[in-house]
Amino acid sequence: MVKRVAIIGAGVSGLTSIKCCLDEGLEPTCFERSDDIGGLWRFTEHVEDGRPSLYKSVVSNTCKEMSAFTDFPYPEDFPVFLSSSQVLEYLRMYAKHFGLLKHIQFKTTVISVRKCPDFSATGQWAIVTESNGKQESSVFDAVMVCIGYLSDPSLPLESFPGIETFQGKYFHSRYYKHPDVFEGKRVLVIGMGNSGVDIAIEASRVAKKVMISTGRGAWVISRVFDNGYPWDMVFLTRFMNVIRNSLPGPITTWLVAHRTSQWFDHANYGLIPKDRDVIREPVLNDDLPGCIITGKITIKPSLKEIKENSVVFQNSPTEEPVDIIVFATGYKFSFPFLEESVVKVEKKQASLYKYIFPPHLEKPTLAVIGLIKPFGAVMPVVEIQARWVTRVFNGLCQLPPVSTMVEEINETKKNKIRWFGLSYDEILKTDCLVYIDELASLIGTKPSVLTLLFKDPILAMKIFFGPCTAYQYRLTGPGKWDGARNAILTQWERTVKPTRTRVVEEPPNFCFNLLKLIGLFALFAAIFLGFK
Repeated sequence: MVKRVAIIGAGVSGLTSIKCCLDEGLEPTCFERSDDIGGLWRFTEHVEDGRPSLYKSVVSNTCKEMSAFTDFPYPEDFPVFLSSSQVLEYLRMYAKHFGLLKHIQFKTTVISVRKCPDFSATGQWAIVTESNGKQESSVFDAVMVCIGYLSDPSLPLESFPGIETFQGKYFHSRYYKHPDVFEGKRVLVIGMGNSGVDIAIEASRVAKKVMISTGRGAWVISRVFDNGYPWDMVFLTRFMNVIRNSLPGPITTWLVAHRTSQWFDHANYGLIPKDRDVIREPVLNDDLPGCIITGKITIKPSLKEIKENSVVFQNSPTEEPVDIIVFATGYKFSFPFLEESVVKVEKKQASLYKYIFPPHLEKPTLAVIGLIKPFGAVMPVVEIQARWVTRVFNGLCQLPPVSTMVEEINETKKNKIRWFGLSYDEILKTDCLVYIDELASLIGTKPSVLTLLFKDPILAMKIFFGPCTAYQYRLTGPGKWDGARNAILTQWERTVKPTRTRVVEEPPNFCFNLLKLIGLFALFAAIFLGFK
């Protein structure tokens, strides 16, 4: 029976894994190679090996209500979208509240994770760690791998002819920290993900010239959506998801394209995606259109050639002078402490059931948490993964037969264009609402809107038509939280509080309605007189 669980990494995934182990009566030991928690969200001036790295000005792409853990809302006075320091503060509060820090061994690197000789009977793992130059071996009943996928930069220099002759400076976006490096320079950013665009925006404030090179293009949306509300609280609702997944794929993608283009025409700005049958991760940025229309940033096609002090783009004979090239070309992932027979990574994917379990293990005692790119917030996704995994570890949830798991993995790898709903351009990308619901159903925590409609109609309407915040998955079943209902009913109050810093008296309802009636009468009168 599983009791002792090793957790590798003390970032978002690692912290929630510790808590989930404690909730299920397991004994977690977390190994963190650095001297602090936070993973990606802990900013440092210098890039550290094996750790994600971010730039000082980064802001979360998902709002605080959608990013909160299921039983721990953000403080109401926190801003709607958060800096890295505010996310880290939240993680510290989470760790303190649930007593997680005492289960973490800092400055401890995992060297190897190997099956014990009697693995087929016990499911145990021998783990070698190193701390202060000394190695130690321990045996654990199960392992949760929580290292993420943003530590190993993908820098395919062979795909950029002439890079070896370039006399300027070039680096991967992982190594960017502050914009002063671009002062007075001509900058080219290759790649159009969120980091690449953020870096280009910052560079445009101090650089002589900034260009973004993209072959695929991207949809760009603002964090500020309808009526000034956060984009994800408007877009990620059960009601909207039912509509999206009930319509034929071409109609769904057209609707997404139409909605994003209401802000600005992507074709006129050189941004419209090349392949519109699949959905790439949208770029969340409030400043890009303004920078393009004012000439601070220019969108360019793919690179054809790099020369000593310039570049040539596809379908353009003109050379563009460049001093600095930033490769925002993404990341690759690996598990150096695991044998390939356990988890094999090829073509930027790993064969994992539900993105979590290697299917061929005799005992399901190893899980990968967080190796997924949800269209939405990460925290609720990794938490529901950890909740399911710990219940599999203690035998309360069962995995299907190996053949069933392998069949599903192979179907996922095909990444087919779907007849209905959205199709994604990468295997790791998925609809976060559908995915969380799927795992919640396996645990027994998925809310039943129909049942609630009869028992608690107000809550049912909030759940179905309102934002799909993670508190929904604490309303019922294992791990039920008494504060979940109230957290859902007050989520909009916490959202608007930090922005309502100037109170304005609303006009009396009677007068306001009377003015609306007068306005409507004036409109009809104008129409009547116009056609007379």
